[in-house]
Amino acid sequence: MKYDQRGVSASKEEVHAAIQHLDKGLYPDAFCKILPDIAAGDPDFCNLLHADTAGTKTSLAYLYWRETGDLSVWAGVAQDAIVMNLDDMACAGCTDNMLLSSTIGRNKNLIPGEVIAAVIRGSSDFVAAMQAQGVSLHLAGGETADVGDIVRTIDVGFTAFARMKRAEVLVPHIQPGDVVVGLASFGQSTYERDYNGGMGSNGLTAARHDVLAHDYAAKYPESFDPNIPPELVYTGNRRLAEILKIDGREITIGKLILSPTRTFLPPLKAIFSRYRKQLHGVIHCTGGGQTKVLKFIHNVHVVKDNLFPTPPLFNLIRESSGTDWREMYQVFNMGHRMEVYLPAEFAGDIIQIAGEFGIDARIIGRVASAEGAKVTVISPFGTFVYV
Repeated sequence: MKYDQRGVSASKEEVHAAIQHLDKGLYPDAFCKILPDIAAGDPDFCNLLHADTAGTKTSLAYLYWRETGDLSVWAGVAQDAIVMNLDDMACAGCTDNMLLSSTIGRNKNLIPGEVIAAVIRGSSDFVAAMQAQGVSLHLAGGETADVGDIVRTIDVGFTAFARMKRAEVLVPHIQPGDVVVGLASFGQSTYERDYNGGMGSNGLTAARHDVLAHDYAAKYPESFDPNIPPELVYTGNRRLAEILKIDGREITIGKLILSPTRTFLPPLKAIFSRYRKQLHGVIHCTGGGQTKVLKFIHNVHVVKDNLFPTPPLFNLIRESSGTDWREMYQVFNMGHRMEVYLPAEFAGDIIQIAGEFGIDARIIGRVASAEGAKVTVISPFGTFVYV
């Protein structure tokens, strides 16, 4: 895979091998690690502590800011890092009362104080927007360090903490007969200001290099790893400020790819309040794209045969790169970033709740019996099997 040759991994085999000896917490099959209630010692409660970053999306934001002077993209980067934590935690049933702490490392020679200020303002604005949706988040400060010797431009990460009742923890137990409801990653929800291309914060290394023109490499050598084979560096022919028309709107290619990672907390909170006991799993399709669920199933076959039509952003990436469709589905979410597994009789209600927030949803697949774990994507571009 080109993705691996660029120094990144969709499946992160080496990382999983490195941590396989660690304790997996109270619920080993949960989407994120769940600990005893160390905060208060109550046996009826548990703690969640989660850390994540915006990944290489910061490099694209850096390019766009340097080219256009537009500081607004940095607010989206703050949201990216926060949401990558919160939506993972939501898959374990946690959608409220979360504390957030940031860790920002910058190269001071390239990233001025106005960028740091924009990231921090973006954090507080996102928290305020979620509070307006009834989701309780709290900023607890953080650390900003000047580490130019080890960070080429800027790295933005967050750590999130929450305390919840053990009885409300959602542990995936995906079963034959379940259907899969996908919640769209693209479009514009009721709590978003602009159209969202659906990228999230995964696959940015591929998207950046496959879409953008090669002259960005000479202009901004600090924006990529010099160890990447030269033939894989900025191999496209598109410009950051090039304008596309999508759903009657004009949006630059740079901002389309930089669309802030959509959080599904508002609809998931509403879904959990009514259907928590009916849910057999909630999967955040981040690293691994449409194959993410493989890490959370046993002796079942997830067949995805009714995916959303490929959104414009992913078509752009595919057309620019010529990447094999099998790899596309393994690297990108391809149109939906959240999956809900449950009996078919409740699927319509989940779709309706998502629609109340302006988010398209549909039954994108089903679950069958199998020996081991398997995912099959049946698309207009071929059938792809992942094990």
